[in-house]
Amino acid sequence: MDRNLALEIVRVTEAAAIAAGRDMGRGERDHADHLAVEAMRHRFDTIDIRGTVVIGEGERDEAPMLYIGEKVGGGWATGDDRSPKVDIAVDPLEGTNLCATGAPDALAVIAMAMEGEFLNAPDTYMEKIAVGPDCRGVIDLRESWTWNLERIAKAKSQDVRDLTAIILERDRHAELIAEVRQAGARIRLIGDGDVAGAIMTVKDDSGIDVLMGTGGAPEGVISAAALRCVGGDMQARLRWRSDAERERGRQMGVVDGDRIYQLDELAMGDVLFAATGVTKGYFLDGVTYFGGGCRTQSMVMRSESGTVRVINSTHRAKPSKA
Repeated sequence: MDRNLALEIVRVTEAAAIAAGRDMGRGERDHADHLAVEAMRHRFDTIDIRGTVVIGEGERDEAPMLYIGEKVGGGWATGDDRSPKVDIAVDPLEGTNLCATGAPDALAVIAMAMEGEFLNAPDTYMEKIAVGPDCRGVIDLRESWTWNLERIAKAKSQDVRDLTAIILERDRHAELIAEVRQAGARIRLIGDGDVAGAIMTVKDDSGIDVLMGTGGAPEGVISAAALRCVGGDMQARLRWRSDAERERGRQMGVVDGDRIYQLDELAMGDVLFAATGVTKGYFLDGVTYFGGGCRTQSMVMRSESGTVRVINSTHRAKPSKA
């Protein structure tokens, strides 16, 4: 994919973040998500791609925009065969509760790959472990959490007591949290936003060494795309909540429902990732507004080159017509 496309998709995440940021702290998670979806969908039409949403807001009858299977991008309208065919994974507002309460690390995120290069993940749970480049190849989801913490500590030439694991604060994680504490590692519990949590493992100044636990499968694929760009590592397996979900997975091509997926099986080929902060966090600054405009901070990454760009932008509002 053209490297200029990476900068184009940042404009899409910026639009979503600016729209959702207006609702920060207002307690209206659904409205903030709606604003982000609408802004992201309309901005896609300005990009010269023939995109298909493979991870989005749900099935067509569940979402009016950015539904799974929707065609987005200006290339469809023009019929230009030179416009690249790409698959798109989106979360217009990752961390709706974070935005609604003004908590850190709500993001607008997009991952993009060539057609057929993302795991077609159903909307179910996914158990995950994610680490940065210095621990690539040392994790194993078949082993215990304690075993993995010991391996990570050894790869970092540290004691387990020096490690910090980021975990979603959920009742289902009671045993995981107890085991990590028993092993001696520190924990940062988060209310939402495990995409941001996964990416923190590759940031030296985040203080996060590993993401552990079960979150959304779509968010897992998006996280994998980001980690692919910076040489991190991740393993995951689907955690079905019902037989109906498992059957839905089979219909989407998941042959082995208990398989442990490696990073390059979740997101393959040349991958792009972009995120814009909605609320100020450990990962990115949030949107700040001023008279006549706003400021955003974004990150864009590309797996082919390994390039990571942090983009601070000032957006001036268009003057209203008299």
